[in-house]
Amino acid sequence: MKIEHVAMYVNNLEAARDFFVNYLGGKSNDGYHNKNTDFRSYFISFEDGARLEIMNKPGMVDIDKPLNRTGLIHIAFSVGSKEKVDELTSKLKEDGFEVVSGPRTTGDGYYESCIVGIEGNQIEITV
Repeated sequence: MKIEHVAMYVNNLEAARDFFVNYLGGKSNDGYHNKNTDFRSYFISFEDGARLEIMNKPGMVDIDKPLNRTGLIHIAFSVGSKEKVDELTSKLKEDGFEVVSGPRTTGDGYYESCIVGIEGNQIEITV
């Protein structure tokens, strides 16, 4: 058993696609558009086979996303080394994304940082 993909609704589909491609090395498909419902999506594939589906459709409710809540809270990306965690965290901070923790070694042994990424969704960057 494996997780086939994770899906996320977003308001700005192209900006979300660009975030995952430019910062996290994803590869995007050409996109999908259902003309009857105006549903649109992109699948973003990552080197190890993991995939993220980003989606948009009319009439979505955009609620606040407090960091401490129930439900899915973050997506974690492994970048391969502490140095790469530090570099990507610095780049994201320079580009205006909020760093909410780290880079640091957590109590359970992860070297990581967390940022508030596209549209208020938390992204964890780890070794």
